[in-house]
Amino acid sequence: GEPRRSSKELVGEVVSKFWLTLWNTYSFFVTYANIDDWTPGGEQPAPEQRDPLDRYILAELHALVKGVTEAYETYDVTSATRPIQAFVEVLSNWYVRLSRRRFWQNEMDDSKRSAYATLHECLVTVSKLVAPAMPFLSDTLYRNLVRAVDAGAPDSVHLAMWPEVDERLIEQSRIDEMRLVQRLVSLGRAARESVKIGVRQPLSDAQFVTRDAKERATVEHMRELIMAELNVKTMSLLDEPLYVLNPLPQVLGKKFGKDFPRVQKALREGAREDVQAWAKALLAKQNVSLTLDGASFEVTPDECQVLMKAPEGFAYAEEGGYMAVINTVLTEDLVLEGLAREVVRRVQSMRKDADYNITDNIVVRYAASDKLKKAIAQFDQYIKSETLAATLEAGEPGEGYFRRDFTTADESDIDGETLSV
Repeated sequence: GEPRRSSKELVGEVVSKFWLTLWNTYSFFVTYANIDDWTPGGEQPAPEQRDPLDRYILAELHALVKGVTEAYETYDVTSATRPIQAFVEVLSNWYVRLSRRRFWQNEMDDSKRSAYATLHECLVTVSKLVAPAMPFLSDTLYRNLVRAVDAGAPDSVHLAMWPEVDERLIEQSRIDEMRLVQRLVSLGRAARESVKIGVRQPLSDAQFVTRDAKERATVEHMRELIMAELNVKTMSLLDEPLYVLNPLPQVLGKKFGKDFPRVQKALREGAREDVQAWAKALLAKQNVSLTLDGASFEVTPDECQVLMKAPEGFAYAEEGGYMAVINTVLTEDLVLEGLAREVVRRVQSMRKDADYNITDNIVVRYAASDKLKKAIAQFDQYIKSETLAATLEAGEPGEGYFRRDFTTADESDIDGETLSV
């Protein structure tokens, strides 16, 4: 009964941030399920036998069902809807993105069947959870995903039973592990962004600071995933970050009056071992005491910020006791690999613009400036495998080729290089 601000812009935000994300995930599933003739009626691997990534997203899914159900039963509209949007974001931009190669592979093995079964369950469950709020979208998804393949199923999602929680699948340890990985990857990408180096450009190494030994073990366990997400060649853990202290003048200025400047200087410029010790105490929510010229000054955690700093020559991002540090030095091989990845992106875009089927093999001919030509030659197998190119050769295209030129005047040029494909 309360007034609400509404506009087509707000509706547009829902469309772009939720509706299209869910629809594109659904379309991805339908496209590949049709290619492989996969249906939910076949024999599927049990959840406990599936890939760790499947078990993670199922844990998130059943935690979502539990939370949304409780919210509806207590008339908490916000908690009944917004968590669904957050889940769909993770489903699309984490689970599906990391599982794509399992859907792409030719062999229908247990890994691929598990991926199909898991994504199908997620989409069907989401269609039911969102049904009270988005009745038409949910029914469209349900009728194709369920009713079209099971004549005995209810005709509509609005006649179907509400999803049931399987408590056994809510493996909190898996959720915690993956959320830590997502947090560190987000910090790593923020570090890249701070120096304007995109994720397609490979880097030599990344280093992380976590809060405790358990999290360090998780990072080691998830090493390959973190390296792939940040596109780095090696990864390590820092034993201890370099802390810096930022005393808050608006608080300590009033507290210490004329003594504040020397307290501020001591906190900022004190001996490294002292600053490190004070920082650790403040992070542990403990007060610290300084003795200056015989006078004692006590500083609380609310009166001084603890920040982390990376070694010279590295980019970093930090938040809440976590830190990601990346090496920004680019060798020639790293630069060439980055250029090859940019070529792949443009060929994939051309495939889409040319309206090719996702399973079509193609022939690629190209003309490129010297540096780009070297990158293509060095990483030709990678480019061919990523783009389903049967051949990749320098030369002018013949009749019937789909062509595009990427020049230095084009907004999609590659670091000043020229390329025709």
